[in-house]
Amino acid sequence: MKFDTLAVHGGQYQDKTLSRGIPIYKTTAYLFKDTEHAAKLFSLEEDGNIYARIMNPTTTILEERVTKLEGGKASLALSSGTSAVFYSIINIARNGDEIISSNKLYGGTHTMFDSILPNMGITTKFFDPNNPKSIEPLVNDKTKLIYIETISNPTLDVSPIGEISEIAKKYHLPLVVDATFTTPYLLRTIDYGANIVINSLSKWMGGHGAGIGGIVTDCGNFDWNDKRFPLYSEPDPNYHGMIWAKDLNKEKKDIAFVLRMRTVLLRNLGACLSPDDAWLFTLGLETLSVRMDRHSSNAKKVADYLKNNKKVEWVRYPGLNDDPAYPIASKYMKNGFGGMVVFGIKGGADAGRNFINKLKLFSHVANVGDTKSTATHPATTTHSQMSEEELIQTGINSNFVRLSIGIEDIDDIIADLEQAL
Repeated sequence: MKFDTLAVHGGQYQDKTLSRGIPIYKTTAYLFKDTEHAAKLFSLEEDGNIYARIMNPTTTILEERVTKLEGGKASLALSSGTSAVFYSIINIARNGDEIISSNKLYGGTHTMFDSILPNMGITTKFFDPNNPKSIEPLVNDKTKLIYIETISNPTLDVSPIGEISEIAKKYHLPLVVDATFTTPYLLRTIDYGANIVINSLSKWMGGHGAGIGGIVTDCGNFDWNDKRFPLYSEPDPNYHGMIWAKDLNKEKKDIAFVLRMRTVLLRNLGACLSPDDAWLFTLGLETLSVRMDRHSSNAKKVADYLKNNKKVEWVRYPGLNDDPAYPIASKYMKNGFGGMVVFGIKGGADAGRNFINKLKLFSHVANVGDTKSTATHPATTTHSQMSEEELIQTGINSNFVRLSIGIEDIDDIIADLEQAL
């Protein structure tokens, strides 16, 4: 099946009720046939449901659908995109380890990497994704992964995934990619060397701004059987002494990463997605390609409008021919350039705040990827926990305005921008 069909049908199976819609399984636990059946489930000898913190049939449909859309081997849905990022890191790195990350990140991810992970003994070294050659001097025997965003939040720099992937392969490091701003419709990162893909379900994948969730996809293309990765190459005391890279059968060995995340991290730390939210996100996926086409089309028209407005100092959108990110974006993104536009308003921070306060159609919220257009001033909201120096390094200045362009009529969107400016 092709992408649009998978988005509607992928992962759904016909249960005993013959329901055409996806059922919501609201249960805490599942019956075991007998003690032998229970033991086989817990030892991973047999697939099946154990407890709702670990899996749920409604959530399984969502996970399988995203896996098919990403072209991976298995996915794990979690209670937020932030949990998806955190679990992905601690499923590879532990006390004493280092990770290498793009310095163009969502504010919450930057804080996690810069301030929270060090308390757990995990150090982050940052690089500029516009200069992949700066990665290699940062690699040492403590390095466990390379982390990037496809399109950075909020500066809209596009990572040269293929080039970064080649560096990751050279040093046998997994490439972990946050693909939230592109979704697999605009950019399927596995085709360019990603090993682990993270998406916030709360954004374009859901599209409706009605739930919080995240999902991690294991591409099944990384060999964990290396002493560099003791969580996989040595007996794991968290799960019966399992050696994840050796003790699983061939089919499960390909998904060792996401299987360990489910049975060790999710089972014991508990950031599980509710079946109600899983159902919402699965419905959202059905219209993903249709919405992304409209988001991209509207965003390009907004970018063109802002470029020609005398009250605007600068505009960034990967789909503009003269944007610094355009050469890379046009190489990787064939279905559009996404729904995000950022710009600098003349008059600095005061003008930015006044502009946002004057908007009527746009919602002033800390969210993106909604069908409704939204606006924020990152320096005082989503990235306010960063120092002035960190904001400058990230590319965020005081006049920076972030727009998430929705699927409303483009004339109404531009009219609201016009009156606010």
